[in-house]
Parts: sequence; structure tokens; C-alpha cells
Amino acid sequence: MKLFTNAWLATVLAGLLSVATTVFPATGPGGYHLLKKVVLGGDGFWDYLTVDSAGRRVYISHGVKVVVVDADTYETVGEIPDTQGVHGIAIVNDVGRGFTSNGRSNNVTIFDLKTLKVLRQVATGSNPDAIIYDPASRRVFTFNGRSADSTAIDAASGVVAGTIPLGGKPEFAAADGRGTVFANLEDQNEVAVIDSKALTVKAKWQLVPCEGPSGMAMDIEHRRLFIGCHNKIMAVVDADSGKIVATLAIGEGVDANKFDPGTGLAFSSNGDGTLTVVHEDSASKFTVIETVSTQRGARTMAIDEKTHNLFLVTAEFGPPRTSTADRPRPRPSIVPGSFTLLVFGN
Repeated sequence: MKLFTNAWLATVLAGLLSVATTVFPATGPGGYHLLKKVVLGGDGFWDYLTVDSAGRRVYISHGVKVVVVDADTYETVGEIPDTQGVHGIAIVNDVGRGFTSNGRSNNVTIFDLKTLKVLRQVATGSNPDAIIYDPASRRVFTFNGRSADSTAIDAASGVVAGTIPLGGKPEFAAADGRGTVFANLEDQNEVAVIDSKALTVKAKWQLVPCEGPSGMAMDIEHRRLFIGCHNKIMAVVDADSGKIVATLAIGEGVDANKFDPGTGLAFSSNGDGTLTVVHEDSASKFTVIETVSTQRGARTMAIDEKTHNLFLVTAEFGPPRTSTADRPRPRPSIVPGSFTLLVFGN
């Protein structure tokens, strides 16, 4: 008969107590609705937007510039120019700098958070798309769609620390703050698990039944990834094992996911003009609590963790553009001057 030591029993009891005391926010009332609609104007397409909750600013990609909006008054306070084909914005308050991924010029623009002055540009891989900051390595990572790799940049010095081959087309990513970065590989239906200090891929996880993973968010405390998939599901993934613990129905054309640790809500912004709101009931149970009407094309979003408001952008669309050999399914035309910021809250 095996004897159990006091130390072993103490370890087991500590583990059980940890599980028992894990707190998940109670299901919120939902009721997300439009708080404000602000026409920003200007022409061109857009991609990601980012909220600096501490600095009270919203950074919005728009063609060849980043529009900067006050997070409380919704007034435009400035812009970062010459960001050709800009996709995303990463904010690093510790060093007082912001970073934009410029897909058309294959580089990153580094700017001062207080003055919005451009400090320098740094070369990356081809067509940098998503961009995030990893506090564990103190590096900014771009995810380069055309060269299928990631460029790591030291946030303080602005020097490239290395390039990581990914073996697939990356979309969005998330960092766990412990030295791991997770990146969706859209054309492989996989997540690449990256060691942010060693700059290596340490694992790849298949996402079946998720097809075309796009947006990604993370509940860092409970180790859950929320991944928006183009076959209209949100896959909830265990960030330690890579196992899918739940799938939920979302709208069509997802391009962003966000998680609010204050409310336990995960969000999917969908290009069909809907916002899917999911509550994290426990580590293994998730519930769609509402589907909110937004506006066609509002496929990307950012969250203000201070107010819990959501920011989305879109525009009015005109007739479809003429198809070409290079673009057999071209994007629709945009009505000039109709670029718009939508603010949702409950």
C-alpha cells in the first residue's frame, strides 16, 4: 500500500483550493448599443484600431495614416502620417512609444505617444499586418503576411532583434505576458506558439473545426484564447494544451476578437454588421448572450478596459469595383468622406 506524505496532501489541497477559488465574473446584463457615431471622413480602406486606455486615445488605421481620437470626447486630436498601407498599432507606455505596421512599405513607424511625432522607421518582412507588444521580452512583433514570418523589434531601442519563420500566413496574435506569443496561421488553420525570448516556434496547434482563423484575444488569467474563424465560429482554445474547449456561433466576416477581463466578456466584430457577445461562465463553459447590430463593414474593433466601451470603424459602400486578373473579387468602392467611428457600450 502506498503511503501519502503530508507534503503530498498539502500540494493536492492547495491545487484544489486554487481551482475552487477561481472567480469568473457573473453574467452581465448585455444590452450593448450604439453610444456615438462620429464621421471621421477621408478616403481609403482601414484595418485595425487600438485603444490606449491609460493615455485615453484611440489609434485608427486609415490607408496612409493613423487617425488619433480622444477616447472620451471622440474628437480627432492628431494623426501619424506616411504609414503606407497601415494595418495595426501597438502601444508601449513603458517607453512612451507607439508602433505601426505599414503593409505597403514593409516597415514599422515608431512615434512618440505624447507628441505623435514620428521618430524613425524600421524595415520588417513583407506586408506586416498585425502588430502586438509582448511585455515579457519587451519586444514588438509584426506578423508579415507575404513573407510568412514575424519580425521582433526591441521596444526601447527600435532595433530588430530577429525574424521568426512561421510556415504560414499569419493573421492576428496575442501575448500571455509570460514569454509566449500565439499567432493565427490563416492558410494552415493553425496557431503558432512562439517563444518570445528565444524567437523560435515551439509548437503548432491544429484548430479543427476552425477554418481561416483571423481575430484573436486572450483571457490571460484563465489561459483561454478566443479565435474568430471565417466559417462563422469562435474557437475557445486552452493556451497550455492547444485543445479547443468550446466553439460558438458568430456572424460572417470576423476580423477581430477582444476580451474584457473586467466583465468576463469576449467579443467578435463581424463584417456582416453584427457584434457577437460571449460570456465566460467557467473555464469550460461559454455562452453567447447577445448579437448586436452594428453596421456593414465594421469588422475590426478595440476595447477600452477603463470604460468597457467598444470602438469599431466602417464606411458607406458604393457599387462593386471592376474585377481584374489580380483581383478577381475586388473590394466594394467606398463613398468618399464616409469613414466612421462607432462607439458601443452598455
